[in-house]
Amino acid sequence: MLNIIRWADLSESQQRDALSRPALKDNLELTKTVKHIINLVKHDNDTALIDLAKQYDGISLNHIAVSASEISQGIAALDNETKAAIDLAYKNIYAFHLAQQPTDIKLSTQPGVVCELKHTAIKRVGLYIPGGTAPLPSTVLMLGTCAQVAGCELPIMCSPANKEGTLAPEIIYAATKCGIKNIYKVGGAQAVAAMAYGTSTIPKVDKIYGPGNSYVTEAKQQVSQDVNGAAIDMPAGPSEVLVVADAKANPAFVASDLLSQAEHGTDSQTILVSDNLQLIESVKDELSVQLNALSRREIAHQAIENSRFIFCKDIASCIDVSNAYAPEHLIIQIEEVDHWLDKFENAGSIFVGAYSPESAGDYASGTNHVLPTYGYARNYSSLGLLDFIRRYTVQTLDQQGIQNIGQAIMRLAEAEGLDAHKNAVKIRLDELKKADSSNSAVGSDYENE
Repeated sequence: MLNIIRWADLSESQQRDALSRPALKDNLELTKTVKHIINLVKHDNDTALIDLAKQYDGISLNHIAVSASEISQGIAALDNETKAAIDLAYKNIYAFHLAQQPTDIKLSTQPGVVCELKHTAIKRVGLYIPGGTAPLPSTVLMLGTCAQVAGCELPIMCSPANKEGTLAPEIIYAATKCGIKNIYKVGGAQAVAAMAYGTSTIPKVDKIYGPGNSYVTEAKQQVSQDVNGAAIDMPAGPSEVLVVADAKANPAFVASDLLSQAEHGTDSQTILVSDNLQLIESVKDELSVQLNALSRREIAHQAIENSRFIFCKDIASCIDVSNAYAPEHLIIQIEEVDHWLDKFENAGSIFVGAYSPESAGDYASGTNHVLPTYGYARNYSSLGLLDFIRRYTVQTLDQQGIQNIGQAIMRLAEAEGLDAHKNAVKIRLDELKKADSSNSAVGSDYENE
């Protein structure tokens, strides 16, 4: 394993290097391949989806949509204990996201000028659920519950089929909990293309959500840059966790948190930052012990080999390191945490205390596990209800309103050299002046009679 990095001994440039992430693949071949897949789907429709499933996954599909009988069979095949676990997670996720409902605003900024902020669900949303080496019902819940609470009119879900040409029962059951009726056995870049542009079977959506491999990520980027494509939730990179721990932290707990992230993939990022050298050494020992018991130990081992152990002179310096890195997951196991918590600025999701593992947020605490990676936590938020809702404004001006702010509008338009803007106000004010003059003249005639 790597040596301990002594933060105070590094220059500024060395500190930046110590926190640098591996460069995301800028693979011209990947870009070309994904573009080719997208074009195939746009041109050959469902036929392309079936052919690509055969080519890339070795799966022969007779149909793309998951039928009602397949849904019933999937639910029936799932054991009650797993159903209960999904039910509990769903309940907590639903409650937390229901509490995020935004409030409309209606305000009179001037007499006769009323401004409103309104919210409406994005109608058609596409949820991508990776297949990989294991089913991910938790991701179904994270995306599907948001769409359900927001009231999205047409949520659809795509996930790659297994070797038998079906979806895992856990995936199907979680989707039904979220009210998703349109489920498709399609994965990879072709699934993103199908949702972005539509096929004979899969409807076009307005926005695509969900994680995926490099092909999925590249496809999301490409369709989001096409005016005829679809918006996406956020940029993506390898999963990551940073743990800040002091002398009182439990080394076994800390090691388990690092490994829980490391088992995601060989490119997962794991960092421990501490003001106590003995704690770091104890965590390294625990990693060796726990690693051997993992079913995915080869994957986790490669990720841990690329991990970093950073020693700082005090907790304040640990916080500086965390803020500079801006981790996807931040775990804090320190004393007087309430004193320090507000000092942590950049993180996708924060887990506070010895009994708050990252696994809780991944599955059942209620928060969303779709989070910004690769430092995007500085300027992107964790996925939430508002990502499934569009906001828009309404303004209503009456005669008094346009008269109250009309002169200011014309002056500003004049300053910007936009004559038509100025005239759109002037023509109305002139009309009101004429009406006032006419009314005054009528009044004078009436008084003279």
